[in-house]
Amino acid sequence: VQLQASGGGLVQPGGSLRLSCAVSGISFSANTMDWYCQAPGKQRELVATFTSSSRTYYLDSVKGRFTISKDNLKKTVDLQMNSLKPEDTAVYYCKARRYAYWGQGTQVTVSS
Repeated sequence: VQLQASGGGLVQPGGSLRLSCAVSGISFSANTMDWYCQAPGKQRELVATFTSSSRTYYLDSVKGRFTISKDNLKKTVDLQMNSLKPEDTAVYYCKARRYAYWGQGTQVTVSS
C-alpha cells in the first residue's frame, strides 16, 4: 500500500485548502477511505470517511466545512477544507480502512 498526501500549507483563518491523497497498491474502488488529523499533543482523530458504497461521514466539528471526495479512475481521495479555523491545525493523513499502513501526512496550519 502506498499513500501520498499533499496539499497542506499555511492559511489564514477563514481560508481554504484542498488536500489530495494518491493511492496505489490496493483495489481502490473497493476500499473505504478515511482522512485523519493529529494535532500537537493530541491523539489521531478521524475527520472524514468515504465508504466503498459512496457514503460520506464527518467529524461533527468539520460538518458543513469539509468535503471528502473519491476518484476511482485517478485513485485519489481529496479533502476540501473551507472556513478553516486555528483549531484545524494538524497533520492530516489519508488511510485505507482495511489496511494498517499509515503514509506520510501533510501539515495544515491555520494562523493569521
